[in-house]
Amino acid sequence: MKRIWLIVFFISFGWGFAQPTEKSVNDLLQKAGNAFYQLDGVKSLELSKKALDQAKAINNKALVAQAYNMIGLNFDEFYDPVKGLKYYLRGLKYAEKSKNDTVQIWLCNNIGNFYSYRKNDLKNSIDYYKRGLYYAEKIKDSSEIMYAKLSIAGAYFGANKYRQGETYMRGISNFVIKKDDIEAKIHFYSMYGDYYSHLGNYTKAESFFDQAIQLGKKESGSLLDAYMIDVYSDYSSHFKRKKDFKNALFYADLHKSLKEKVYNEERTRKVKLAGSQLEIEDYQRQIDKIEDEKSQQSKDLKESKLIVLLFVIILFILLLLLFSLYRNSMFRDKTYRELQQAYAELQEAKEKADEASQLKTQFVSTISHELRTPLYGVVGITNIILDEHKELAHSPHLNSLKFSARYLLSLVNDLLQINKIEENKIVLENMIFNIPDEINTIVDSLDFIAKKNNNTLVKNIDPAIPEFLIGDKLRLSQVFMNLVSNALKFTKDGTVTVTAQLQEVVESRYFIHFSIADTGVGIAPEDQKKIFEKFVQIERKEGDYQGTGLGLSIVQKLVELFGSTIQLESEIGKGTTFSFTLAFDADEKKRIEIINNIDVDLSTVQVYRILVVEDNKINQIVTKKILESHHFKCTILDDGYAAIDLLEKEHFDLVLMDINMPIINGFETTKLIRKKGIETPVVALTAFDKQEITEQALSSGINDIIIKPFEPSKLFQVISTLIER
Repeated sequence: MKRIWLIVFFISFGWGFAQPTEKSVNDLLQKAGNAFYQLDGVKSLELSKKALDQAKAINNKALVAQAYNMIGLNFDEFYDPVKGLKYYLRGLKYAEKSKNDTVQIWLCNNIGNFYSYRKNDLKNSIDYYKRGLYYAEKIKDSSEIMYAKLSIAGAYFGANKYRQGETYMRGISNFVIKKDDIEAKIHFYSMYGDYYSHLGNYTKAESFFDQAIQLGKKESGSLLDAYMIDVYSDYSSHFKRKKDFKNALFYADLHKSLKEKVYNEERTRKVKLAGSQLEIEDYQRQIDKIEDEKSQQSKDLKESKLIVLLFVIILFILLLLLFSLYRNSMFRDKTYRELQQAYAELQEAKEKADEASQLKTQFVSTISHELRTPLYGVVGITNIILDEHKELAHSPHLNSLKFSARYLLSLVNDLLQINKIEENKIVLENMIFNIPDEINTIVDSLDFIAKKNNNTLVKNIDPAIPEFLIGDKLRLSQVFMNLVSNALKFTKDGTVTVTAQLQEVVESRYFIHFSIADTGVGIAPEDQKKIFEKFVQIERKEGDYQGTGLGLSIVQKLVELFGSTIQLESEIGKGTTFSFTLAFDADEKKRIEIINNIDVDLSTVQVYRILVVEDNKINQIVTKKILESHHFKCTILDDGYAAIDLLEKEHFDLVLMDINMPIINGFETTKLIRKKGIETPVVALTAFDKQEITEQALSSGINDIIIKPFEPSKLFQVISTLIER
């Protein structure tokens, strides 16, 4: 009762590989299996040896395991079972590395057979059989499960533990009978014959033995003969137990003759010779391996001497490097200390620069406030004189005074503007505007300069530009105002052309190319690089206010704030062209009414009571005159606390609040007004820059801000809006 059926499954498994090199190994293993099945051990060993060499060459562990399994079968069956076990165990190691469960099943069963039939070692045989059963159940292979259980049952029968063995037999009986597998059936029938003979049921035992013998006669001359040797031996033992010595002798003779046929001396001699040759080659490989290792060790020894020499040299070099590193470390520490000192000095310089920048910002802000306050008075008093004395409307002295005040105001605004741009305090706003309207407004406001120099203003506006765009129209107007006024000042008896051309459309963004071209005096090449610098003026004539020298610098920085650059083309005597391209959003959904600045005349509608909180006497006069000229009823106070007391007693429609007052400023005054629950609109009337105080004004409860000096129409529009709201 051995493991012959494993050969059939081993052969069928070999066809499963597809790669050419693996296929050649499988072909050899298939032929080796066929030779073994036909009892040709010599040929089987030769083919198995070739398969082993090729499997190792392609490093296929599963095929190496199968080759060792085949070699082990030949040694076990025909030559030396102990050596066969050695090859089984080698194969099992490779099978475990390859994680091929099927090959592990075969090897575990063969090792179990060795311990069961060769050593009669039940414990080891059962352990290996059950290990094979585990792998068979893991891959759910019904046939392998059947073979494993047959092997386990056979081991128990061999140890006279028939009841335990029959438990495994009973679980696979239907599967064995239905399956078309002669080896399995012979094994099954002979084992049941032995089982019933042991129980004393001789009739049933002989029925099973006879079925096994009939199946064995169908394929005589093959490895099945080796299995039938054990069947005849068990049948002879059955008849001895029955005391039928005649049949016992008959089957004993069959056992002897078949054994001599299968294991004849010539076949055994040839297999032994082939096995010895295989072992010699195996030993030779081990000797060659030892020689290679010895040669390698000799080579390594020589290399070790060289390595020692190199190590000494490298050690010397490392010592030199270590010394060099030490010197470099000392130098680095010194340099680091110097850098630390330099960094501390730079940090101190930076702090001083930041402090200077902050002082500069504070200085510019303070100066602009202090200049705007008296300028408000100068401009306001000038307007009052002109209103009250119409005969002085053409007075050159009064007009010069007004012009000088406005020029000084322009200078203050430009200084504040350039300071804010440099400190990145300007943020572009999004407003809905119309390009033609903005250009027309600027052209109309500069018409007097054009007429003064006998110039013609021309507008070229692309009709493809959308009616409504979204962007910062105030900054755009400031750019146009500077460039157009500049062009008009340096052109006489010529033409200034303002062009707006749609360049491209990317999604909802419209890229518009603007240009301001004149036919004036032009700019020399050496001056073109410096005209954008601050306080630089070209061709300034004595007694002529050409500007502050900040206009083009502001223009350049505003265009950059829009994300673009300004280009200049000029030629002496022929004129100058400034151009730039800006992108604006255009959303169809925002085609709604545009809020236009309009003059509001409240004199004919209703008389409003306005409370003016202002500590400067001149500014009190100017503000009161502006309000009363439009029929507002005006009350003047120069103290915030007095304003709070009066608002608690009397009703006012609106409060004009100065910010910079001595006792309590406008912010704190407004906060106290709001705490008392007074909801009268408060407008800050101040010389501070709007952007600097907006956040603080809103948080204190101020509704709006108007910067001094201001246009009266702007004041009346704000008053109207807040009161009506």
